[in-house]
Amino acid sequence: MVAMAEYQTITRDDPVTRTGAIKLYDADGFAGMRAAGRLAAEILDALVPHVVPGVSTQALDDIVRRMTLDAGGVPATLNYRGYTHSCCISVNHVVCHGIPGARTLKDGDIVNIDVTPMLDGWHGDTSRMYLVGDVGVKARRLVEVTYQALMLGIEQARPGNRMGDVAHAIQSFAERHRYGVVRDFCGHGLGRVFHDAPEVVHVGRPGTGPELKPGMFFTIEPMINIGRPDVKVLDDGWTAVTRDRSLSAQFEHSIGITETGCEIFTVSPKGLHCPPYAAS
Repeated sequence: MVAMAEYQTITRDDPVTRTGAIKLYDADGFAGMRAAGRLAAEILDALVPHVVPGVSTQALDDIVRRMTLDAGGVPATLNYRGYTHSCCISVNHVVCHGIPGARTLKDGDIVNIDVTPMLDGWHGDTSRMYLVGDVGVKARRLVEVTYQALMLGIEQARPGNRMGDVAHAIQSFAERHRYGVVRDFCGHGLGRVFHDAPEVVHVGRPGTGPELKPGMFFTIEPMINIGRPDVKVLDDGWTAVTRDRSLSAQFEHSIGITETGCEIFTVSPKGLHCPPYAAS
């Protein structure tokens, strides 16, 4: 039996609250998300020449904060539940929510940078992988497969399908490559609320979960490990790492369901979708 979900139609005059219902936005919402999503993608594009050996993750966070503020936005992560940075930067075996700091990137690292500028009340949430210097074949392959898994999930994001169809596309592709798909973290609804209904899991069965309807906004953001899917959160309360210390990769887009399919709000304006970006 398919579980029933509650839906709520939202207009510009409705209050911004988290009700547990899946929000369905109108044309104004799509316009707001396009602007916020483009800013998020422009920030990740601008980081490409800076993600090099020797740069500190704090220096990258500084660029994110400056670009967001200069564009009239606010980093949604800044002071979110006590978090004090403008993005998350996750290196190698860090699955997600890596905290920027004094650590410098090294030749061979793979890095996920996750940004969420809030622009005029709308959240543009996206993340992308970067290759630092000369990266090994296994790590490069993990990054490629993770990107492909995201895009296969997005292909299933159309009206009439269900969240389980998105999840199954991601899981089946990743597991064919003998990778582990993280269960502990998921995508989420967003719009004028940073984290909203529904939860967007990346493991599931076709035909299950909430039905996708025009006006839904949410992220798809699979985290895929070379090893087992198990993770643990460090004592800082944020940083999630693979339990077996294997490499992890993640890509994330914010999308909106349309009448005929979906719109990706966070597409790279420069076409820098998947590394190596120098070859794009």
